Amino acid sequence: MSDNPKEEKDIAVALKYNKDSDNAPQVIAKGYGEIASRIIEVAKENDIIIETNPMLAEALSGVELDETIPIELFEAVAEVIGFVLQTQKENQ
Repeated sequence: MSDNPKEEKDIAVALKYNKDSDNAPQVIAKGYGEIASRIIEVAKENDIIIETNPMLAEALSGVELDETIPIELFEAVAEVIGFVLQTQKENQ
């Protein structure tokens, strides 16, 4: 295992978003390597839709836990949220 977590291959960032709220999405979990694998595993176990976007995940990994996403990432995150909402609608 590397001493530098960013050298690990896998990265995962989990966001919390309430579409009925005015609040911006928050980063609620993030990690590299084994931690990323566990985040993904928990998401799958809970039927949470997963969007693969390594560049966005890397950008979001700099956001502190429980902090809202920075304004410069709103557009990219909005696209992911749109994808998730559409997928949920299709799966109903």
